[in-house]
Amino acid sequence: MSPRIEAATLKAWLSDGREIALLDVREPGQYGAGHPFFAVPLPYSRFELRLPALAPNRRARLVLLDDSDGIAERGAERAAELGYDDVHVLDGGAPAWGRAGYTLYEGVNLPSKTFGELVERARHTPRITARELNDLQAEAANLILVDGRPFEEFHKVSVPGGLCCPNGELALRIAALAPDPETRVVVACAGRTRSIIGAQTLIDFGIPNPVQALENGTQGWLLAGFELERGATRRAPEGTDAGDLGGLDDMRARARRLAEARGVGFATLEEVTAWLGAADRTTYIFDVRTAEAFDRDGPAAVHAPGGQLVQATDHWVAVRGARLVLLDDEAVRAPMTASWLRQLGHEAFVLEGGVDAARDLPAPASTPAPESPAFDSLAPDALAALLREGGARLLDLRPAMSYRAGHIAEAAWSIRPRLAGTPPGDGRPVVLIAEVDGVAALVARDLRDAGVAELRRLTGGPGDWTAAGLEVVATPDDPRDADCIDFLFFTHDRHQGNAEAARHYLAWEIALVDRLDDQERGVFQVAPGP
Repeated sequence: MSPRIEAATLKAWLSDGREIALLDVREPGQYGAGHPFFAVPLPYSRFELRLPALAPNRRARLVLLDDSDGIAERGAERAAELGYDDVHVLDGGAPAWGRAGYTLYEGVNLPSKTFGELVERARHTPRITARELNDLQAEAANLILVDGRPFEEFHKVSVPGGLCCPNGELALRIAALAPDPETRVVVACAGRTRSIIGAQTLIDFGIPNPVQALENGTQGWLLAGFELERGATRRAPEGTDAGDLGGLDDMRARARRLAEARGVGFATLEEVTAWLGAADRTTYIFDVRTAEAFDRDGPAAVHAPGGQLVQATDHWVAVRGARLVLLDDEAVRAPMTASWLRQLGHEAFVLEGGVDAARDLPAPASTPAPESPAFDSLAPDALAALLREGGARLLDLRPAMSYRAGHIAEAAWSIRPRLAGTPPGDGRPVVLIAEVDGVAALVARDLRDAGVAELRRLTGGPGDWTAAGLEVVATPDDPRDADCIDFLFFTHDRHQGNAEAARHYLAWEIALVDRLDDQERGVFQVAPGP
């Protein structure tokens, strides 16, 4: 059994100078309802699948947090099986953290969102309201509206007239997008943070154009009474040929000067190779280019688009105090991203030589995957025959909202932490329904450990099930909201025309800074304005 620590001990550990990863093993809905500021989400339903990437050094100090329901202890056992040897459990979980007088924060990506608000306060980033932007568009003013989010988010909903250019690409692409220095550049996002960071990126980079952040993004546009666009496909060209980018030497020099002024280090291949071989520190290697560039020629690194690495750092980095080494292929995106990560409180470096140098890095040490029990797949028609004979129990492991939208009538919805300790036990074979192979494998392992002998995995999707004669039903209220621990209800419909949800979200984000204690605020190193 892993050692337990009190909330006060954990609070002290978070600023004692040693590496630490605070991992919240609850599901997204539970995590989003309230968690410590530095907690990184790693739900037990996917624990072994994500742990090696989030904490690549198995000697790093880990603290696991749950709802005081025993799930953290199970996660600690699984971590130990993977070779992690410094694992602790927060005694009493999130409730104990709150009882100790420490804040439990709603929402996700807390450090990154709080950082954006701090940047706006410190740098007074210029902004424009939705109504002002609408008036300028009506006048056909000389402006360009760029959306700093990934294309998938932009395509879903955006401000009319914008084009997608993720924040990590802005410094590299803006000269081609707005060659006239008189063109006003407005940066948008869904709410506040990415528009602030995107606009400030261009200002810090020194472009001659006037730059503004769209206040409150798409939600501000909605609250001003304007229609949002859905399905937009406008995007900045990839432009991967550095020779076609124009002024690249100047851009490189500006990016490097800015990064060095922010405290970013530039590391050689030899230095980074030595870091990767050291057991006493965690080193992450991130390729911050676009997915298209990474898929084409990515080296031995993890893909983390620069804008999202700043916006959602806790998606990639769990170990506080680790080294973050960034690379690209033109020496603009990596330095610009690293300059923000440095201000976020991370020890950020840029790999000299970028992609070409990274090809000579040693392959990262792999954490052995957990052994998964083999189980046979089951075709929909075979399941239909089995059910007619009353010979199976169906467990639907898909997201709760997918289950509500349509599931086999005989299937019960569940999720890995809810199955722990209470597996079906009537002797019939258990058939698992899942969208992700790894999720099914983890549940199968837990069920086998609990004594379930026969497991199958259903193939196909709802269309295949219906074609096989299986009844597929929708249950909008089943599972109950309280049971949908994998779904974050926190302002979930703010992009669906719900003005009240949008107001609540924006008020929450703006208020983050004022809720920080000295320890939480002290990690940030926001650069002062000129």
